Amino acid sequence: MHKAKPFNIVLFQPEIPGNTGSIGRTCVALNINLHIIKPTAFDMSEKAVRRAGLDYWKYASIKEHESWEDFLQTEDPSNLIFFSRFAQQKPFYEAPYDENCYLIFGSETKGLPQEILRASTECTYALPMFSEHIRSLNLANTVTTAAYECLRQLNGVK
Repeated sequence: MHKAKPFNIVLFQPEIPGNTGSIGRTCVALNINLHIIKPTAFDMSEKAVRRAGLDYWKYASIKEHESWEDFLQTEDPSNLIFFSRFAQQKPFYEAPYDENCYLIFGSETKGLPQEILRASTECTYALPMFSEHIRSLNLANTVTTAAYECLRQLNGVK
């Protein structure tokens, strides 16, 4: 089996268990780390996820962080790549993906806090949306799209 270069997915205070479950599945499929910054709006215990039918959850590499500050203190913040619909016209495929980078996504209803976005304008990217009828994309879909673009660029896939 092919071994991809590693990178990380970071969820900032996720709210919807189904999205986190789908993102966890993508992380298992790509053999990458999932970081969850608390608080979450749901129970992350093994029993709760097992009841939700996430039988692959035991194979996920998950690190929980008590806060954004805790995440920054325990991880290597040298290559943080933020995703927000408020990015200044910087498409996700232009992000500086690198081995061991962190792809950071906000919660489903609030996104990333303004103070984080203001401090990271230069490294914030978006997936394009061309319809005025759509406010945002589903978090799990966005994470999966960005993760596969990162994989493609890191591993030289055309």
